[in-house]
Amino acid sequence: MPRPPGFWDERYSEKGYAYGTEPNDFVRDHAAAITHGGRVLCLGEGQGRNAVFLAQRGFAVTAMDQSAIGLNSAKSLSRERGVHIDTVVADLDGYDIEPGAWQGIVSVFIHLQPALRRTVHEKIVGGLAAGGAFVFEAYAPRQLEFKSGGPEDPERLADVETLKGELGGLEFEIAREVERVVEEGRYHTGRAATVQILGRKPRT
Repeated sequence: MPRPPGFWDERYSEKGYAYGTEPNDFVRDHAAAITHGGRVLCLGEGQGRNAVFLAQRGFAVTAMDQSAIGLNSAKSLSRERGVHIDTVVADLDGYDIEPGAWQGIVSVFIHLQPALRRTVHEKIVGGLAAGGAFVFEAYAPRQLEFKSGGPEDPERLADVETLKGELGGLEFEIAREVERVVEEGRYHTGRAATVQILGRKPRT
């Protein structure tokens, strides 16, 4: 299950932006894989750094998160940057992704228990329009060797082959485990092991 809303409300009530205001590196580097101007859904978006970045590049962005406090920060950031994002307060375990509606879906550092993760990934595949792109980064199992962020529960850390299996129906342009330096605010800082996926819904 996701962390309880109170955890994220508390974190997002701290001064500043917990994970910074700049986009995740993998999202920044692969935003062009999403059809320009298309509808993009950012799951577990927190304080809006990825959603606002994508809105600045002309996408129609919806940011979804279980924390209203986090999404209030996201809306503030969007106003500061002169763009608009839609926001939805919801839990991933009860959120229905509109089928076939999204040119892009983004999931960054969301770590769920396996049963819920499989359900969410099935909804993601169904939610993408033909040709739509799924942009994903999360901590890999080897992240337990580092102290740079992420959960300590190994069940919430999936390897790339497990994730590919859960995302059946996508074609994988990128599917890899990497070791890299993550510098994202106070809570993701330092060398880390991550899984990066760029998957695409076939056009036919």
